[in-house]
Amino acid sequence: MKSIYFCVFFAFISSCLGCTEVLPRQRGNLALPQMAFTTDSLEFGLRQHTAFSKEAAAGGYGGGGGGCGCN
Repeated sequence: MKSIYFCVFFAFISSCLGCTEVLPRQRGNLALPQMAFTTDSLEFGLRQHTAFSKEAAAGGYGGGGGGCGCN
């Protein structure tokens, strides 16, 4: 029973140590192109257009239209 409490306490402390404040002068390092999820914005846009044309829904990226792909 004590080991469960120890594990929960250790997980809580570990998660608190991972939080930090990013200073304004450090934000430029996080905005580098290497930090992007997708390296090619044109390809990302094409994939998003294909996805919401096939699914008839746009999820969080904007854009309207139905499933016909004519938007």
